[in-house]
Amino acid sequence: MEAPSNLDFNLDQTFFGFKPEDRVFLHDNLFNMIWHGDGRWDWDTLYNMPIFLRRRWMKHVKRILEEREDHQKKLADAAKNKRSKRSQPSTPSRPPKK
Repeated sequence: MEAPSNLDFNLDQTFFGFKPEDRVFLHDNLFNMIWHGDGRWDWDTLYNMPIFLRRRWMKHVKRILEEREDHQKKLADAAKNKRSKRSQPSTPSRPPKK
């Protein structure tokens, strides 16, 4: 009796499972959640988390990062305005000449 060859099996992608480009997307998302999640999750927890929960947390982390970015821009603009006011030469008021 011969061992079955690979030609006897259907090894193509089935409906369930990831395409190679989906796997990259998944692992990029997991990495971003771990990196920007400030240590809230580990890889195993996120990988096994139900998709609807993972999507919810992805949106939440994205919103937090956007708020941080907006806050940092406001602080930078305020500091810039403060510096520009300081750098303007002040003209001392002189009494009018007679």
